Amino acid sequence: MTDAGVSRLTDHLGFWLRMVSNHVSHGFARRLDGCGVTVAEWVLMRELYGTEPMAPSRLADRMGMTRGAISKLSDRLIAKGLVCRVDDPSDGRAHTLSLTGTGTGLVPDLARLADENEAEFFASLTDEERRVMESALRRIVSDCGLTHLPVE
Repeated sequence: MTDAGVSRLTDHLGFWLRMVSNHVSHGFARRLDGCGVTVAEWVLMRELYGTEPMAPSRLADRMGMTRGAISKLSDRLIAKGLVCRVDDPSDGRAHTLSLTGTGTGLVPDLARLADENEAEFFASLTDEERRVMESALRRIVSDCGLTHLPVE
C-alpha cells in the first residue's frame, strides 16, 4: 500500500496477469503479421479446423462473439481465400463456414507460431510451475463462468 491506503497498480494480481497477457498477445500478433492473419482471424480459423462446416451463429456462440463480428471476420478471411461460405441447400437464407484448402493448410503453421510464442514467454517456468499456473487459471475461468475466447 502507498500513501493514504491507496493501492499501487502492482499490488493487484490482475495487473500482473494483464502485463503478461498483453506481451504474450502482442508477441503472437507480431508473429502472425508475416502471415497476413490477425489474432482474431487465427482464433476463428482454429475453431473451424478439423470440424464440419459450421453455421456462423454456432461459431459466434463458441467464440463468445456477436454474429456481426463473426460476419466481419469471416468476410475478411473469405477475401483472403482462407474461409468459404456455402449456402444451405435446404434453407436459402442459411449458410455455413469452413476453411478452404489453403486455410486448412495454413492452420498448422499458425499453430506452430503460437507454440513458439508460448515457449518464448513461458520458458522460465518449470513444468510444475506451469502446471500450477494453468490449473489456477482454469479454475478462475470455471469459477467465474468465463466462456468468451480471447481474440484481442
